[in-house]
Amino acid sequence: GSSNHWGGYCRPLYPVDFEKRDWVPLSGWPIAYSELAAYYPAASEIVEVLPGKYTDVDYWREKTGEDLLHFKTGRMTIEFVQFSPPTRFGQRYGEDLKQAKNIQVVLNANVTNIAANKDGNAINHLKLKTLNQRKITVKAKRYILAAGGMENPRILLLSDDVVPNGLGNHSDMVGRCFMEHPHIGGFGEIVMADLKRLPRIYRERLIIEGHTSKVSFTPSPDFMREKRLLNATFQMSIAGYYREKNASPIGNPERASAHEAMLRAARNFISNPKEALDPSDPSYQGVWLGMGCACEQVPNPDSRITLTDKRDALGLREIKLDWRLTPQDRHSLLQQIHSLAMEFGAMGIGRMILNLEDNDIWPKRVEGGNHHMGTTRMSDNPAQGVVDKNCKVHGIDNLYIASSSIFPTVGTSNPTLTIVAFALRLADHLKAMG
Repeated sequence: GSSNHWGGYCRPLYPVDFEKRDWVPLSGWPIAYSELAAYYPAASEIVEVLPGKYTDVDYWREKTGEDLLHFKTGRMTIEFVQFSPPTRFGQRYGEDLKQAKNIQVVLNANVTNIAANKDGNAINHLKLKTLNQRKITVKAKRYILAAGGMENPRILLLSDDVVPNGLGNHSDMVGRCFMEHPHIGGFGEIVMADLKRLPRIYRERLIIEGHTSKVSFTPSPDFMREKRLLNATFQMSIAGYYREKNASPIGNPERASAHEAMLRAARNFISNPKEALDPSDPSYQGVWLGMGCACEQVPNPDSRITLTDKRDALGLREIKLDWRLTPQDRHSLLQQIHSLAMEFGAMGIGRMILNLEDNDIWPKRVEGGNHHMGTTRMSDNPAQGVVDKNCKVHGIDNLYIASSSIFPTVGTSNPTLTIVAFALRLADHLKAMG
């Protein structure tokens, strides 16, 4: 599955992500953060990042041997991303599934229809089809749809023979509120005279106890509440060094004067910049750090997945994605970038050069993280969602969904760890039902 492609970034969602925020439409999860947090340790073991020390500053201070910096104004905090190898689930756990006495694995079998009873309130069976046109029927007590944030809504919409608009779509919410993590790079650089002022784990991945980890910078919950902002996460790494007589450290003459001015300001932080990083290199003048970020977007019903009239090899209607970002998303991102710049200045570490215009207009092309979320969102109110707090599709007795498609809001944490945590929670729930 998609675990053949993921990059291994692991970090839980934050408690603030679960809150009802009056400036974020449709926000507020129907479960408390603590209900999911209980499953993060087991999920961390499954994705092979134990020990999961995502917020334990004392642990990382001890393991790195460095005095980790804290932001002075309270706008930003540090968290820790831990990297899975990354775990390839099929390779890592395939043999366990084959050996399990209560599991039968069937490959290359594509669900073409979730067949409901005549009232549409329970599932009778699944219709499956292979690419060589072999047809199969599967009947079970309960069904779990776990095909991802795009295929989950597609399969529900395709299953329209009993319920005309598709299963679970009584409120026209299936496929709506598609969310991604917009990834923005090149929005700025931090110019520093003394790299030693920034601990290594802040600027590069370190291997600690056999696992790779790195700091991420995130806005504090109080700051988000005060300024009514969305979540964001930033990481940085060394982009290059300044040497004597460098006309432009990034090969762009138009930006040379800005970089040189920022470097002069950065040199005020130390008495002898030539000895700040490498005494054996007398030409050393300073360093600049490149930055990247992922940001939260608000749930937007107009950002959605629908079906086209085009058919795939199985004869099924294909997906049409209309991903929409809002001015609110962009405004929040710019405010968070400015906050990060102010924090680095306040700590006396360096100065940031911003490359983004201060407006609310998104560029024509924005990359996502391949994090497909929100299209079968969780809500106590059936009019605002597709599944309830136990991941059961509203109005259907025996159909459940396990995927990032159930996320009501998405924070900025990569979703795989949370998907695994939710799968464990759902498994416990179904086991308790008997």
